[in-house]
Amino acid sequence: MATLIPIILSGGSGTRLWPLSREKHPKQLLPLINEDSLLQATIRRMDGLKSVQLNAPMVVCNEEYRFVIAEQLRIMDRKGSILLEPFGRNTAPALTLAALAAMREGEDPVLLVMPSDHVIIDVESFQAAVLTGMSQAINGSIVTFGITPDAPETGYGYIQSGDLIGQDRMVHHIARFVEKPDLVTAQAYLDEGNYLWNSGLFMMRASIWLSAIAKCRPDILTACRAAWDQGSCDGDFLRIDKEAFEQCPGDSIDYAVMEKIADGNNELPAGVVIPLTAGWSDIGAWNSLWQVLPKDDAGNVAKGDVLLNECRDTLAISESRLVACVGVENVIVVETPDAVLVVHKDKTQDVKQVVDMLKEQKRSEGKLHRKVFRPWGWYDGIDVGERFQVKRIVVKPGAALSLQMHHHRAEHWVVVRGTARVTRDQEVFLVSENQSTYIPLGTSHRLENPGRVPLEMIEIQSGSYLGEDDIVRFEDIYGRKEH
Repeated sequence: MATLIPIILSGGSGTRLWPLSREKHPKQLLPLINEDSLLQATIRRMDGLKSVQLNAPMVVCNEEYRFVIAEQLRIMDRKGSILLEPFGRNTAPALTLAALAAMREGEDPVLLVMPSDHVIIDVESFQAAVLTGMSQAINGSIVTFGITPDAPETGYGYIQSGDLIGQDRMVHHIARFVEKPDLVTAQAYLDEGNYLWNSGLFMMRASIWLSAIAKCRPDILTACRAAWDQGSCDGDFLRIDKEAFEQCPGDSIDYAVMEKIADGNNELPAGVVIPLTAGWSDIGAWNSLWQVLPKDDAGNVAKGDVLLNECRDTLAISESRLVACVGVENVIVVETPDAVLVVHKDKTQDVKQVVDMLKEQKRSEGKLHRKVFRPWGWYDGIDVGERFQVKRIVVKPGAALSLQMHHHRAEHWVVVRGTARVTRDQEVFLVSENQSTYIPLGTSHRLENPGRVPLEMIEIQSGSYLGEDDIVRFEDIYGRKEH
């Protein structure tokens, strides 16, 4: 029985789904459809797959997301390795690193490459297509899955399917890849009937991918191999060498290999496409999310504390307070504790421009939520004013913040639930519920949760500068050197 490893590509910041998706906590980590995050749903999509020896997934992600992803796997009670990229170089290097990692024990498994931020409603149809692709991949082909289009979509690239392979009418040669078309061209593709949306889903043996990338982009393979060979394993984290990977060019799987396969290069593996009709969406913008969510009789979607009166075809999301909409149509309203977005559905692709403006103005709302996740738990910035800031802090059982010091601020800690172990210079002592302590400016300190329940506390900061970069770490169990 062949071995299959799901390779989950979890890069990207999902800026068109701002303000829910942000650079430090992007869309794939959010529960946009149900209680699972998109990443968790991608992993769960393989549950129940038969006739295949399914190995634990490998998630390829930015190093910054490693602890959130590890926590999401823990919540699911799933094992899996997490391959850390020091910076993004697009999907071709990411898959190359994953293939090298998959073959580290001398095996040559089939890799199922899935972006972590897609939605597939019909999991049964998806799994049937995977099983069809499995036999093709075992025999040395590179398989991609093309989405059967139901509209002249201009936001996707297309794959033209060629001649059938075999008799099941499911597998085609790839005729060509085409870029995102204009509306007239997209309608022509739809009318012709042999064009599919490019899903970004792929399947192949690890060795077949390495052979293809060696012929098409040897510079990518050389850099990735050096980064892998000089890397290390840290538990479930697979770390690559930062300096070696910095030399790696960026390129996508499509540009680096797949388009060259479609050109009929006989030195490359065969490329095939399998049509997929499974309720797929890449959730590239708010309009895409509205399309896949259940709606009321007027076409509305309401999530959170939302009231809609005489509205049609509207998506309204509330995270922290009442949102009321009256008499609006084709509008997206998204409320978070620190930002509100109102956009017409026809303009949702332009939300990225708002994020660009926030970055130009050096505003934190483009990168961070008010609630910020850390490996030890999370904090929520409740209030801020001149020379003070108030945070709610939750520390997981057994977790600890770094031993640190601040040059410009003092801190008051009030425990509201659980017990805190506090290090303050040479002192180590416990602080229980309804008790407090004070950390003077310039004092080395650490906060730990020695208990079995989450530690909840209120932190009041005061001083001349309250930025997150005012931190000097002396010790950190998570290997962090910066804020």
